[in-house]
Amino acid sequence: MPTALWITHVEVTDADAYGLYAKAAGPAVALHGGVFLARGGRYVQLEGKERARNVVTRFPSLEAAVACYQSPEYQAALAHAKGASVRDLVIVEEID
Repeated sequence: MPTALWITHVEVTDADAYGLYAKAAGPAVALHGGVFLARGGRYVQLEGKERARNVVTRFPSLEAAVACYQSPEYQAALAHAKGASVRDLVIVEEID
């Protein structure tokens, strides 16, 4: 079964509240087998809307990634990000 990537582009508008999200999101992601590959590091924006924070997370499957997003643990974490950021998130299945 192919793995899947969460690709998130974020503009943080409230660093304190977003920090609460980041602290709670990590354990929720780990519960579903997620591993962070990139988390706010250097980047080069070549096309589209620039957002200063970019996060890539690998999950064991597309289904695991969706289950994580829909989980009560992640939704509780996401509540902190909703008023503290502008985000785009897509889940992409990797090529086997």
